[in-house]
Amino acid sequence: PPPGACPSRCRLQVTSGQLRERGNALFQAGDHAAALAAYTEALSLCDRGPERAVLHRNRAACHLKLEDYAKAEADASKAIEADGRDVKALFRRSQALQKLGRLDQAVSDLQRCVSLEPRNKAFQEALRALGSSVHEKMKTMSCTDSKVEQMFQILLDPEEKDVDKKQKAAQNLIVLAREEAGAEKIFQSDGVRLLTQLLDTAKADLMLAALRTLVGLCSGHRSRTMAILAELGAPRLSAVLGVEHEQVSLAACNLLHVMFDSLKEGLQKDFRGKEDAVVPDSAKDLKVLIKHLLELLALEGASAHGRDNALNLLIKVVPRKSPKETNNSMSLWVIDQGLKKILEVGSTVCGAPGSLPVTENSRMSASVLLSKLYDDLKCDAERENFHHLCKDYVRSWFEGQELAGKLRAIQTVSCLLQGPADAGNRVLELEGIMDGVLSLCASVCEAHQLVAVEALIHAADKAKRASFITANGVSLLKEIYKHSERDSIRIRALVGLCKLGSAGGTDFSMKQFAEGSTMKLAKQCRKWLCNEAIDAGTRRWAVEGLAYLTFDADVKEEFVEDKAALQAMFHLAQSEDRSVLYAVASTLVNCTNSYDHEEPDPQMVELAKYAKQHIPEQHPKDKPEFVKRRVRKLLTAGVVSALACVVKSENPALTNSCRELISRVFLALVEEAEDRGSVVAQGGGKALIPLSLEGTEAGQTKAAQALAKITITSNPEMAFPGERIYEVVRPLVSLLHLQRTGLENFEGLMALTNLAGISERLRQKILKEKAVPMIEGYMFEEHELIRLAATECMCNMAMSKEVQELFLAEGSDRLKLMVLYSGEEDEKLRRAASGTLAMLTALHPPICKRIPQVTVHWLEILQALLLSPSTELQHRGAVVVMNMMAAERELAEQLMASTMLEILSVLAKDKDKP
Repeated sequence: PPPGACPSRCRLQVTSGQLRERGNALFQAGDHAAALAAYTEALSLCDRGPERAVLHRNRAACHLKLEDYAKAEADASKAIEADGRDVKALFRRSQALQKLGRLDQAVSDLQRCVSLEPRNKAFQEALRALGSSVHEKMKTMSCTDSKVEQMFQILLDPEEKDVDKKQKAAQNLIVLAREEAGAEKIFQSDGVRLLTQLLDTAKADLMLAALRTLVGLCSGHRSRTMAILAELGAPRLSAVLGVEHEQVSLAACNLLHVMFDSLKEGLQKDFRGKEDAVVPDSAKDLKVLIKHLLELLALEGASAHGRDNALNLLIKVVPRKSPKETNNSMSLWVIDQGLKKILEVGSTVCGAPGSLPVTENSRMSASVLLSKLYDDLKCDAERENFHHLCKDYVRSWFEGQELAGKLRAIQTVSCLLQGPADAGNRVLELEGIMDGVLSLCASVCEAHQLVAVEALIHAADKAKRASFITANGVSLLKEIYKHSERDSIRIRALVGLCKLGSAGGTDFSMKQFAEGSTMKLAKQCRKWLCNEAIDAGTRRWAVEGLAYLTFDADVKEEFVEDKAALQAMFHLAQSEDRSVLYAVASTLVNCTNSYDHEEPDPQMVELAKYAKQHIPEQHPKDKPEFVKRRVRKLLTAGVVSALACVVKSENPALTNSCRELISRVFLALVEEAEDRGSVVAQGGGKALIPLSLEGTEAGQTKAAQALAKITITSNPEMAFPGERIYEVVRPLVSLLHLQRTGLENFEGLMALTNLAGISERLRQKILKEKAVPMIEGYMFEEHELIRLAATECMCNMAMSKEVQELFLAEGSDRLKLMVLYSGEEDEKLRRAASGTLAMLTALHPPICKRIPQVTVHWLEILQALLLSPSTELQHRGAVVVMNMMAAERELAEQLMASTMLEILSVLAKDKDKP
């Protein structure tokens, strides 16, 4: 309901019997959640055994309707404890047990019902139907044994030529393994040995069937996972991961991920304690698996896809999920055992003799893994060890080696600069490295020149090196750009120039290039980007160039007008080449001006002018009206669905900094209320939830703020359908933390107000996230809009029983604040506060008695509400007075002794206000 809307129904001193009647009426009307609340409140007031049993029985009926079968069984059992002949309770418990899959117990309850009421046809019919279900289940169980055997026979029979039959057997096996009972049946029927035989056939379809079945067997089951790992052995799993067949390698990757989860988390089932008691520590198994993954990275016989899958697995399972976890021993162990193996992939020069098979994503994945490992280190000593190992590796290839070795050393530097940049900078300072890069830039061999120019570009990113490169590299890059005949080299040289040319950032007065040069470079980048004849790896560099050139507002304006270039960029963002993501996100942040920029203090600007200091200037085309127009163009070109696809794909290149950039873009896209509907329609709402729950603090906040804007102006149930609406609560509550800005607090409160008005389940979720104390805190805020938003939010939260109880807590000023706010001058605040009072006095009558105790001004505040020129305030005041009249005789006498009767008499005659 809107703030202040309130049920005008009042209750005289309520008894448990009246509450039960109310619950019955609500149940008949189909409002099962409200009926449950009424029965629960009646239970708290009732101490007579038989009456309590009836209430438990009624609650069981509500739980059945709400599909909470475990609670239905518990309530029905309490009713049966009081009266073993209660057929309604027995019948309801049998229904709950049936849904919980405990058919034998359900049958027992139904048989008892039939023996108590032998003529009841409903009981007889239910027993007959349940009997046949039990029979079917028993039959299926006895059948499953022979079926499992039969499926394996079909799959392992070399004489069986019927492809459809084999496919069906494989599919049945996979489906069976997804159910806990089926998985256990396969496991007990010597299934692991037979699945191993399927893996050893080396036939892709049979291997896929085996791997997908094993996923079902291992999911959430630690002891089974350990037994399967012992039977299969880590070397065999690692070998399957490294096969040439892409789908088989991916299926093996999925299986290993499930195994890691099961070994790490243990059982997530109800019988956790019993199961874990007999399982030895699984840390040893984890290390064995990781050791084989690290060995696979440097194994020449492993496929390129297998290598990528191994890197992606290590990214997911080795570093800590959150800094709150204190143990980073797995990362330290991987750095000691496998850092050099990871660098082997990072240093690979494509096409060089004897190089490892890699894809265009391998080096980027290695950079991401190195970055994650480095970020997981906790102290200087750990970081020094990392630097030392990196330096040793680079030296081993650079010092006293032929050209091939020097190329690998420089490629390693590139890999480190794209990942843990601190480590890259330290290696760049090694003697001879920078000179080697500059001399190789002039090489006549394309492959060598590519390696060197890329290293130079990555080094130009780092401010430490940029001045050195500006002095030495610009003229060299210009020469390469002008005179090289190869697009692949020219495009990289251009990106180097773009990076160095954009050193002034968005400062319009700090342009590195002559007038018009930036536009020419951008035009060339767009041309390359749209040219599908050029390979994706090279076109990626065109986006890298734009990521720097779009600091210039003229470039942004031209780029958003070029729909073909925009769509080519979105297409690249969703392609196999993952390394392009950061550049795409950076370009979009520049186009939408969604980076942080603070307005300079006017006094400081005057001082700077006086002292002849440089003052940053904003480009005229970076003013809000231009940004707004650019956002519209991006929306039309399909930016939302492209970003939604990127977020959904769980790409390893979607690093935390990349997620932050995407969150910034989304926040810019939802700035205007009229654009929010199309953002949601293209999947923006769904994409924002994971962005708001994982990443940098700034990224999570930006995504949460975008969610708040959508929740404020859209119907939340439409924007976030089904269970998704409950996932939005936590990000919104995070906007209430004290370190957030006033605007973020305000938007968080407004969005939570909307959610709190939808359902009790959402209010419970908000309570669970501990939002109520923060909402209360903001009710004391000096800023009137924040204070109002907090009061409106509390008004909707007051529909929850737990919140109503807080207003009666001893020593609390909550009720006093609401009464006093009802007498404030700010009409909107009065409306929200008096609406909360109307709601509280109607839903929780004991509050009526407390009102006169909290302030001596209570009566004049109520009279002022009734005499207000605002009909809404009069209505709220009238409801509060009516509820107080009904609550207690003494209170009613107090009200009637005042001028209240005269005021009410006048209002009652007003025909204009029915």
